[in-house]
Amino acid sequence: MTTIHSTALVDPAAELAGTVRVGPYAVIGAGVQVGEGTTIGAHCVIEGPCRIGRDNRVHSHAVLGGAPQDMKYGGEPTELHIGDRNTIREFCTFNRGTVQDAGVTRVGDDNWVMAYVHIAHDVQLGHHVILANNATLAGHVHIGDWVIIGGLTGVHQFCRVGAHAIAGFQSRVAQDIPPFMTANGNPLAVSGFNVEGLRRRGFSRERIARVKQMHRLLYRDGLTLERAREAIAALQGTGQGGDADVQLLLEFLAASTRGIAR
Repeated sequence: MTTIHSTALVDPAAELAGTVRVGPYAVIGAGVQVGEGTTIGAHCVIEGPCRIGRDNRVHSHAVLGGAPQDMKYGGEPTELHIGDRNTIREFCTFNRGTVQDAGVTRVGDDNWVMAYVHIAHDVQLGHHVILANNATLAGHVHIGDWVIIGGLTGVHQFCRVGAHAIAGFQSRVAQDIPPFMTANGNPLAVSGFNVEGLRRRGFSRERIARVKQMHRLLYRDGLTLERAREAIAALQGTGQGGDADVQLLLEFLAASTRGIAR
């Protein structure tokens, strides 16, 4: 059965699945949907429209589904969607989207979001992402799967961080970080590629070697970006495994609008 603490305030228009638990003094508004097995901690505030999936753990004082911090926002019914099995720690703030973008802020599945993280309007967050304490994602940011964002790191609006990339502690991310790369500092610079993360995720030696080649072409051989893209494209079909990784990087480079960190 749904367990709602006697001090919690749950709007009758909210929809809570049968095994949801709501802690003391939490406030859940109209238009909020919460899936099976999710726990809402003490003093949380969740505003709708907001959809939260299964088996999430929302710790105390998180504020989810608040209006976007955008001066153009005029009260439109935009949304926040959160997937399954996410851990959301204390004092996190996730805002809804805006009509200037897709209208929906999305958080995927199996993410580990530490305390005081801010996810602004229209952010698109993938799966298996780690956001360390005080990481801040500005509006319209896109974060790929398996990304790690270090503590006290800020990501500028409209930036993209590709799958398997890392932004180190206290970095200023004002340009895109391509997939697989490790970037640090202010100004931001790519220092290598995420070899340990790829090993942990079961990448074969051949796939890791291909990523290493792409990193060298993009960052070590002194090529222009266009020449590097041509050389990376030429790696397709040259060995077993890794063609999907090559395509992932090429598509990311083609979609970049803020330029990549180099």
